[in-house]
Amino acid sequence: MKVLEVKNLTKKFDGFIAVDNISLSINEGEIFGLLGPNGAGKSTTINLIAGLLRSSEGEIKILGKNNMKHSRYTKMNIGIVPQDLAIYEDLTAFENVKFFAGLYGLRGTELTDRVQEALEFVGLLDMQRAYPKNFSGGMKRRLNIACAIAHRPKLIIMDEPTVGIDPHSRNYILQSIHKLNEMGCTIIYTSHYMEEVEEICTRISIMDHGKVIAEGTKEQLIAIITNTKDIWIEVKSVEQIDIEKIKEINGVKTVSLDKNVIKINSEIGINNLNNILLYLMNQKVEIGSLEEREPNLETVFLTLTGRNLRD
Repeated sequence: MKVLEVKNLTKKFDGFIAVDNISLSINEGEIFGLLGPNGAGKSTTINLIAGLLRSSEGEIKILGKNNMKHSRYTKMNIGIVPQDLAIYEDLTAFENVKFFAGLYGLRGTELTDRVQEALEFVGLLDMQRAYPKNFSGGMKRRLNIACAIAHRPKLIIMDEPTVGIDPHSRNYILQSIHKLNEMGCTIIYTSHYMEEVEEICTRISIMDHGKVIAEGTKEQLIAIITNTKDIWIEVKSVEQIDIEKIKEINGVKTVSLDKNVIKINSEIGINNLNNILLYLMNQKVEIGSLEEREPNLETVFLTLTGRNLRD
C-alpha cells in the first residue's frame, strides 16, 4: 500500500521556486530518508506533506486521500517530530503528551492510556510528573517523539530528531525508530548525520535546488556514481610484486604502487580479496595493513550536489 504519493509538487514564494515539480512515492513499512543541503527544499516539502502549507501545483495523497480535500483524515494519520523542540517547559511530561494527543480527539481513559503508552515507549514513564526544564537534551528529544506518536499515526515525519544530543540518547532514539517501524509505522527521516541515514533508511531521496536529483536504496545511489571500490594494502616490500599478475585477478580494474602501498581499484560486486591476498602470500610478501574503501552516501551526496550535507 502507498502511504504517501506526491505528484508534480511545486511550491512558489513570490516567484521563488522552493519545490520544483517533484514526485515521491513511499510504501507502507519504509523508513524513507529525505536528504539535501540547506536550502534544498526539504523543509518546505515536509510542511507541504504535513498540510502546513498549500502547494502551488501538484497533489499529495496520504493513505490514498488528498491531503487538502481530506485534511482532517490525513492529519490524524500523521505524526510530526520537528527539528525545533515542540514542548512546553511549564507543563509536566505527562501534560505535554496529553495536550498534543488531545488535539487528535483522544479523551478520557483512552487519552490517559495512550499518553502513558507513549511515555513508556520513549523511556520516560517514570518521569511523567517531571518538568522538561529539568531534562537533558536527549530526554527532551524523546519527549518530543512521545508527543508525536501518542495518537498512533501511520506516517511519522522525523526532522532531525537527534540533532545536538549525546551518543547514548542518539542510539536510544535510533532504536526507537526501528521499533516504531516494526510496529507498522512508515517513517520519513531527515538528518545531517549521514551514518544515521545509512543505518536505518530503506530508501533515500536526495534533493537539491528544489528538485529530486536521485532516489533509491543506498546501493542504487552508490551505483549512480561508481561500481568500484579501492583496496589499499601496505606491505613491507614491493620487490616481489608483479602488478600485471594482480590485474589478472577477476574484478581488478587498476593497480598502482605508492611507496609500500598497493592501491587496487576493483569492482564492488566481486569478492576477490582472498585471491589478492593469496597471490601476495605465495610471493612471500609481508602484509602490514589492509583497508577497503567503498564509496558511501557521503561520497554520493558530495558528487551529486557538490556540497557536504552540513553545508
